[in-house]
Amino acid sequence: MKIVYSYYVLDIVHRGHLSMMKNAKQMAGKNGKSIVGILTDEAVMERKPKPSLSFEERMEIAAAIKYVDLAVAQETYSPLPNVRKIRPDILMESSSHDEKDIETARKVMEELNGRVVVIPYFPGQSSTNIKNGILQTNGNQRIKQL
Repeated sequence: MKIVYSYYVLDIVHRGHLSMMKNAKQMAGKNGKSIVGILTDEAVMERKPKPSLSFEERMEIAAAIKYVDLAVAQETYSPLPNVRKIRPDILMESSSHDEKDIETARKVMEELNGRVVVIPYFPGQSSTNIKNGILQTNGNQRIKQL
């Protein structure tokens, strides 16, 4: 059985997330498992602002997505502690992640006889950009309403 691990904040679910999850599930194959790590609030805040949705909500959303076989907590921004525990065959990474972090992940995966697959980043599908767009649109409307 092939295991594929990918990880997300998942504060706003968008096409880029779904594409990566779908690819992970396809790589796992019919009898394989796609395991998704959802970053805890503390893990996210190592590099980004606190998510809008609670960790529990984000876990529930992840578990409901058809490409996900199992959602687990990821307690650090780096997936490596979970990778060492789960020992997946494939670790999915985004090309938006730091190249140094990806290289470190490659070394760990080689030690585990696995590999890293880097999926292209979808620049138009950024949760931050979506949030900023909502704020701009609704902020302007809210000001007009006041």
